[in-house]
Amino acid sequence: MRTVIFDLDGTLADTSHDLIGAANACFQALGQGAPLDPAIDAGTAFQGGRAMLRLGFERLAHPAVEDAVTAQFPLFLDHYAAGIDRHTRLYPGAIDAVERLRGAGYAVGICTNKPEGLAETLMRRLGVRDLFGSLIGADTLPVRKPDPAPYRAAVERAGGAVGMSMLIGDTVTDRETARAAGVPCVLVGFGPAAASVAGLAPEAVLGRYDDLFELAERLIPRGASA
Repeated sequence: MRTVIFDLDGTLADTSHDLIGAANACFQALGQGAPLDPAIDAGTAFQGGRAMLRLGFERLAHPAVEDAVTAQFPLFLDHYAAGIDRHTRLYPGAIDAVERLRGAGYAVGICTNKPEGLAETLMRRLGVRDLFGSLIGADTLPVRKPDPAPYRAAVERAGGAVGMSMLIGDTVTDRETARAAGVPCVLVGFGPAAASVAGLAPEAVLGRYDDLFELAERLIPRGASA
């Protein structure tokens, strides 16, 4: 079965505001205010909780940044879980595109570096979890993206074959994952990394979800073996 696997943060949904809010909650609990800006730092948000904490502590000139990041990361996850869908929104046309793929016989799944439990919670809160045949998170396997194993698991659990699949993402991590798995990569041309994705040499840049079906038809081979 031909398969499309989606990254989550920055690809299916704009989660940046809630991610930044969780990181700032850590700094506020330390009496350090809110050093991160939801608009300016959205790109860092999509790199994960540790990246946001690191940026904040660097701005605060903390004397032991990595130790502070390690200490605050579990608290960040707690803050994020408490407000996971406060501001998060699916990108325009994303679910219509997923439903069109499903209607044409494609399998669809998610491969994210968000912890699996949080990803499951978010997709259920957004009301779209049942549209995806698989969801592989950062802690589902012993390794995470850009190792290709999570991607392969996402394809296989969705009922597809790796050799008949492609990855939709938004960062260099997704590009490297697709390269390691030997599959086409489409990077979204919206969001905070829009200006830089072409430089990552994906097979295509997706400017709007209306164009995804045609890209899948063009880039995913028919009848290949995994």
